Amino acid sequence: MKKTAKAKTKSIKKTLWFSYFLILILMIIPAIGSISITQYHTNQYNQIIKNVSRANKINQIIKQDVSNEIWEIVAGKKTFAEGRQYEILSEIETGISEMLATTLLKDNRQKLEVANRAEKTLKKYIDLLGEQIKNNNPVSQREETLEEVRGCASLMNDIFQDFIVAEIQTLSETNDSIRQSSILLSIVQVVIVIFVIFLAFFSMYSVSESIRQPIHSMEILSTKIASGDLAARVERPNVEELDNLSGNLNTMAGKINELIEENIREQKNLQKEEMKTLQAQITPHFLYNTFDTIIWLAESGQTEQVVEITKAFSNFFRISLSKGHDWIPIEQEFEHVKSYLTVQKIRYRDILDYSIDFDERLTGTMVLKLILQPLVENAIYHGIKNKRGRGSLKVSALLDHENNIVFSVEDNGKGFTQERLEQVKRELKSEGSSEDLQHIYGLYNVNKRLNLYYDKPVNLEIESVLDKGTIVSFKIPWSR
Repeated sequence: MKKTAKAKTKSIKKTLWFSYFLILILMIIPAIGSISITQYHTNQYNQIIKNVSRANKINQIIKQDVSNEIWEIVAGKKTFAEGRQYEILSEIETGISEMLATTLLKDNRQKLEVANRAEKTLKKYIDLLGEQIKNNNPVSQREETLEEVRGCASLMNDIFQDFIVAEIQTLSETNDSIRQSSILLSIVQVVIVIFVIFLAFFSMYSVSESIRQPIHSMEILSTKIASGDLAARVERPNVEELDNLSGNLNTMAGKINELIEENIREQKNLQKEEMKTLQAQITPHFLYNTFDTIIWLAESGQTEQVVEITKAFSNFFRISLSKGHDWIPIEQEFEHVKSYLTVQKIRYRDILDYSIDFDERLTGTMVLKLILQPLVENAIYHGIKNKRGRGSLKVSALLDHENNIVFSVEDNGKGFTQERLEQVKRELKSEGSSEDLQHIYGLYNVNKRLNLYYDKPVNLEIESVLDKGTIVSFKIPWSR
């Protein structure tokens, strides 16, 4: 059998990035092209205007300044040394050089080269005139040289006129090119905008479908799970961002059934543990001893103590049952402990003293029931009864600086050795059978119930010193 080809996984993020990048490129390229072409034509246009302006200025210099300056020298109004003829020639030469450097048309460059040669010829005639004046040649020779100067100036004037006309023609062609480029760029931009709009809608539809279909499939899966169909599964969408989600949903669907079954088992175990707690409290030994004490007190005529122990005994069982409720006000939990201690105090009045320290601010706070009495019982039977002399017991519930209720049961009994203390701590964390835990059953039961009922981990803390006593404590969060 041939294996099915693995579907290619796509990424929504990469698709979006590619679409945005392509749209950005398509928008930037025509903008850059438009700016570049416009800048090119603008520079060309400005350069032509400058050349026309220079040519016109030089033409005016040639038509007026050159002829007038040479005529005044020939007429004797100025000496050759006083004249500006060379300054004017330098200005003409500079202007021609600048135009040669910027003119693009070949014909115009040729015209400027002819004008440059004519300028050199003009300079030769001016130099000749200077020699004639220096040598005192006849006026007729000077006038002939003046005519030659005027002829060169006229030739240069014609050349620059042709140059200006050619540059203006170039300017017109440049203007036509700008107009055509603008039309072409407008068409290109319209086409790109249409393509970008199409690409945007296509990307939006593609990404939307990539998200909508898998989400819809997962929505159907969640509906099936909610209706109890824990065998439902969703196909892998082959979308990078959603593959893990679909896989997790499938895993969750598989685990929910396991959790439900585990919860059922845990509830059964919890009920068993609660029943064992009640059974541990209502042992025949406890009942017999209490009833024997009542009979002994009655026979001794101590009716007040008979009433007291009977009330305490009755109250003890009433709160233990609590009409099946798991949570009771904290003051009832302490009333339960006090009832138990009242019975034990009457029975062990020669060896037992106790005190209760309860922060009144905690009144009304709901707590898990039967979390203190097993600890108190453990302290009496395994701590105080095993020591010589009078024992004392302190039960307290106080607030710490982190707004936690700190419960503690402290006795001055026998205490644990360090080895036994470590063993007890290990046994509290173990999952052994009741037979294995019979010596610390009260501690183990309270520790387990606290962790089952409270959201945050709540563990018993045990501090003990041999022949000094033991402190068992735990913290639960306080909510007003």
